Order: sequence, then structure tokens, then C-alpha cells
Amino acid sequence: MQLINTKNKNYTQVFHLFTEEEWSKSSKNFNKNMPHFFTGKKHEVFVNTHEEGITYFIGLGKSTLQNFEIQQIAIKFSQTQKKTIQAVPTLFFADFIDEKQFEEFAKGLLIGTYHYPFEKDHPVWDPEFELHFENLSQKKLDLISQRAEALSNGQIACQEWLNKPANLKKPDALSLYLKNVAKKYDLKYTSFNRKKCEELGLGAYLSVNQGSAYDAAFTILEYKSNVKNAKTFGLVGKCVLFDTGGISLKNPDNMHYMKSDMGGATAVLGSLIYAAEMQLPVNIVAILPITDNAVSENAFLPSDVVTAYNGKTIEVLNTDAEGRMILADGLSYMAKNFNTDFMIDLATLTGSSVRMFGDTCGAMFSNDEELKDLLIKTGNKTNQRLWNLPLWDVWKDDIQSDVADLKNISMKPIGDCIVAAKFLEQFIENHPKWAHLDIAGVAFGNVGYSKEKAATGFGVQLLADLIENYR
Repeated sequence: MQLINTKNKNYTQVFHLFTEEEWSKSSKNFNKNMPHFFTGKKHEVFVNTHEEGITYFIGLGKSTLQNFEIQQIAIKFSQTQKKTIQAVPTLFFADFIDEKQFEEFAKGLLIGTYHYPFEKDHPVWDPEFELHFENLSQKKLDLISQRAEALSNGQIACQEWLNKPANLKKPDALSLYLKNVAKKYDLKYTSFNRKKCEELGLGAYLSVNQGSAYDAAFTILEYKSNVKNAKTFGLVGKCVLFDTGGISLKNPDNMHYMKSDMGGATAVLGSLIYAAEMQLPVNIVAILPITDNAVSENAFLPSDVVTAYNGKTIEVLNTDAEGRMILADGLSYMAKNFNTDFMIDLATLTGSSVRMFGDTCGAMFSNDEELKDLLIKTGNKTNQRLWNLPLWDVWKDDIQSDVADLKNISMKPIGDCIVAAKFLEQFIENHPKWAHLDIAGVAFGNVGYSKEKAATGFGVQLLADLIENYR
């Protein structure tokens, strides 16, 4: 999709945007029957065909709409009009739209092209599709085009890997993809197999991986900026490619959705792609502890005691609480081996967070007020919202074990997302700026491009905006 600063030809395709207020002022300039079909309400689309071409009247709703709502409108428009949009120079007409709002529309057009399996078969990816908007300079349009493509590339990568069936995303397939990403964007790629993990003492991660038919792949990707004194973001993403629950087997009714248990890792991947394409002036260290959680004769058992990377012992009471095990080693390895200004982990971690928030927001825990406020603000801005929950020490009592330093779940049927966060806090090695995001309810759900539940892309825009705009 090209964005062009011109309006000097007869257009056969026009995108004409209206808020309800703008339409009420302008409707008298159009066919008197149009108000019966179009009022400017949010997501309303009226297609007017004539001999010279096609005009799409696109409703934005109230003029008080937030920027992310414009992206939502563009996503739905892109999805629903795929078969009718033409790959031709197109006039974008909306004098009241500002630079940021236009950027959100451009992002939405591209993100709305996603379907599984993804191919660039939507008209807006065709080189012949140009969006002409004379209200912004060509320099600004070029930057918007770059940002929109970078973001859509990151989010689409996130959605594509999360949506892949389990048999198409074995550890070797994902590792090959990550190697190619590292090569493309000049990232440092490191991966520890099972033997190396044993040497390093990544025992909590290995306890989950030991039941797998596939070798361990504890993976580290590093993006480095040339900017002096650049901030460093440490990101840890839960990467369980498929979660059976292990010996503590899940109910089979919805187990097919457990291909989604790598939602934290795909969010990290998408934001890393965005940062690399935009060459953001930051450093990023991303740790993805890749494994599945399988049932086998080698699988870890309830009552096992394992030793984590930081030396703490963990009594395993439930093998379906495997995400916190691999994150424990991911966090402590990050804290001990890298000097990061911020450390954020993301995980589709608990059913508790789903029961608490559904698909409205992720559960957030942090030990730093600045990071906490920044994440909430960024979540509201991007509509990838978070709600802060406490890390009170009273919850630590529930993970004290009789036979180890910690146990991996509480036996109480309450507050598991808080218990899990409190568990993870024992592995951050006193890092002063840490946040844990439980995104189990928001990474995979109802979407416009799929009949069944599928990847939402949650976390990519949250992290990308946070990293890009931190000052």
C-alpha cells in the first residue's frame, strides 16, 4: 500500500469518511435518499456505485471517538470489503482527520487483511493500490506507511504463529523461523538444547520439556541499537507450543484451543519485528523458552521437586501449571545475565484471569509504580488494556512448600493469577522494574476474520507503543 500526497486526477475509487456530526452537516450535499442508508454510525458502510467509479461512505460514529477506534473501523472495513475494493489509486477524503487518526486508519487497512493461512492476496497489498491524501506532506505519509507496514508485519506474524495447528509448529519449525527472522533483521540468535540447559541448570524449564518428544529450545533474540545509552527492554514470552496439561491432563472439550498457549511469545515476536523494522533507538533482549507440555513416560509428575536456574527448589503439585515453571527460568536467566532497564513477561497463564476479566483486558502485576502507570496508559491508548492487581506478601504464604522452597500452585480454589504472579516474583532476582502480564483471556478469542476463536494479536501494539514512546 502506497500513501501519496496528491489529488490531481479523476478517481475511480473514493474512501469518504464521516462522523455522525460531519454527516449531519454534509448530507444535504448528497442524494436526498442517502440518509435512509447511511448516517455516519460506527462501522456503517454505504457503497455508492456510478459510471465514474465507486465511493465508499465509511461511518466513524461520534466525533469523540478515540484513535484506536479508527483502527478498529478500518480493520472491519478491510475484512468485509476485501472482494469489492479495487487495486487502483484511491482518494481518501476526510478533512477533519488528523495525522495520528490517518495513521490508525492505514494500520487498520493492513491489519484487516489478515486471515489464516496468511497470504498477501488482499487488494490493499497490491502495488497498484495507492491511498491519496493531500492533507499531509509526503514526508509524513512515508513515515506513516513505514509504521503501518512494520506494525502489520509484526502483528500478522504474531497471529499467524498463534493460529497454526499444533502439527505445523513443532519446536524445530519455530526455531527455523526465528533463525530466519534473526538473519533478516540482524538480531543475535542463541538457542540452548536440552544438554546445554542441563549444564546451565535451567531445571524448571527442563521439567516441562522432559516429557516432550522434541529437544529443548531455550531461545534468546537480541536487538541492539547504535544509539548510545539506549534503554534496554527485557521481554520474556511464555512459549508452550501446545499444552495438554501434562499428567494433570486438561478437559478435552476445548483442548484444541491449547495451540494458543504461546500467546506471550508471539506478542514479544511481533513487537520485536516492529522495533527492528523501525530501527527504534532501544535495545531488546527477548527470551522465548520453547517447548510443548506433553504426556509421556518421561513427563514430570505431581510431587516432583525440581531445582530452578536461580537455585530455588519447586514442588510440582500440578503439571498444568507449567507456564510459570518455564517463565521462572526465563526471568531468572534474564535477570542474572543481562542488564535491562525494564523486565516484562507475557503469558497466557491462568484460567483465573479469564474468569476474572474475560476478553476485556489482561491482568497486570508490577513492582514499580512508573512501569505500572505506563503500561495502563499505553493499554488504554492502544485498546490492549490491562488491570492492575496486587502483589501483597500475604499471597506468598500460599506457595510455601513442606518439601521445597516453593510449590507451583496454591491448593486454594481462589486467586490463581495472583498466586502465579507471586510465584514468578521469586525469580526476578530483585529486578526493580518488572511487570507480569497474564493475557490468557485476550490473546485468543472472537475475531472478525474467523468463525472459531483465533489469535487477536494482543500485546504487539501494547509493547510496540511502550518501547517506541518511552522517554
